[in-house]
Amino acid sequence: MPAKPLHALVDHARAHSPFYAELYREVPAVVGSLTQLPVVDQEAFWAANSWPGNRLLTAPLTDACVFKSGGTTGAPKFSPWTREEHVDSVRAFGAGLVDAGLRPGQKVANLFRAGEFYSGFVFIENALHHAPVDNVRLPIGTAPDDFVAEVIHGFGADVLAGEPMKLSSVAETLLAQGRPAPQVELVLFGGDILFNDLRPLLRSAFPKAALSSIGYASVDAGLVAGPVPAGEDLRVHRAFPGRTVVELIDEATGEPITEPGVPGRVVVTNLFRTLVPILRYPAGDRAEWVDSHCDRFRLLGRSGEGARVGIVSMPTEQVRDVLLAHDPGHHITGMQLVQRRWSGRDGLIIRLGHTAPPPPDLAETLRRAVLAARPTYEAEVAAGAIHPLQIEWVPRADLVTNPRTGKLRQVIDDRPSH
Repeated sequence: MPAKPLHALVDHARAHSPFYAELYREVPAVVGSLTQLPVVDQEAFWAANSWPGNRLLTAPLTDACVFKSGGTTGAPKFSPWTREEHVDSVRAFGAGLVDAGLRPGQKVANLFRAGEFYSGFVFIENALHHAPVDNVRLPIGTAPDDFVAEVIHGFGADVLAGEPMKLSSVAETLLAQGRPAPQVELVLFGGDILFNDLRPLLRSAFPKAALSSIGYASVDAGLVAGPVPAGEDLRVHRAFPGRTVVELIDEATGEPITEPGVPGRVVVTNLFRTLVPILRYPAGDRAEWVDSHCDRFRLLGRSGEGARVGIVSMPTEQVRDVLLAHDPGHHITGMQLVQRRWSGRDGLIIRLGHTAPPPPDLAETLRRAVLAARPTYEAEVAAGAIHPLQIEWVPRADLVTNPRTGKLRQVIDDRPSH
């Protein structure tokens, strides 16, 4: 399916989608640059993309596959793709699997989730089917970890593909059974960032496996970017040539970022989706360019993700970096920030996952390290505005995940809603 020129995409969206007709009311008749278009407002986008009374689609649903985006709260967010759009996406994604390290003849265990309109399992299964190298597909899905362990050893799986929390759960099971899997050659993660706190666990269970992103895509934004081959930085990706355009937008000015190392919002334009046009759509992530050509970018996490305790901002990535720098024994295997409120004040609990009991004094070491990095927190505690920072250790399996997607919830707000 060939990419369409930008002006043709805009003309099509404006002519056939009531949502885009309204959004582009003040846009010039002839569009030659993405910067002439406004960035889509996600809330308005999903309000228009509802059933019944959809105002986003450019045509009736007659030959399409419908996936569901979003978490477990709010109205369902359904995203339809035509047959041609889906096939084109999985072909491009399948080609990206070779960059991720897939080799001819490897047996790939697909551990992604399926059902409830979730796209992960179906998308990866089709990407493997359309990959340009031969492969043996093992469609396991959300089977119990004991079953996965048996397949890895009994069937000789060479490659594992899944969400980071599922992969780490399988790794923990293998280590608990006393039988790591050195025969696994490649571990592909997707659906979420593989944070550094999970790497030691995966390396223990799969000591000879290369780690790689499987690629960057989402139900709503669609195809975004592929992994960069042979790199240690697993967060670096690049757009699919001729299919997607990735912009990084300054969160304060709304202008495109062209300098390496400057964080911004990921905004995606899809050059072949027309049933649901994706034109300057915010993917919900932050990233920075890693080269001056604005070709490769490094994912930095979800936009605006972090806890706010009183007036104190606690960005998840900064907190995680501090914790890992003060954990030389690699006891941390996951982190989430839990916001609570009691006795009229907000408080923050840093919940840390472990696979083996950590040293008794490590929690206090970590707590002091975070406070040293965020001195405003301790000042606000001294002023009586917020509760003292707490560290809570839990078994890695007890970290809270999204029950539908399996993704780790980085921030949990347990404060009363009123």
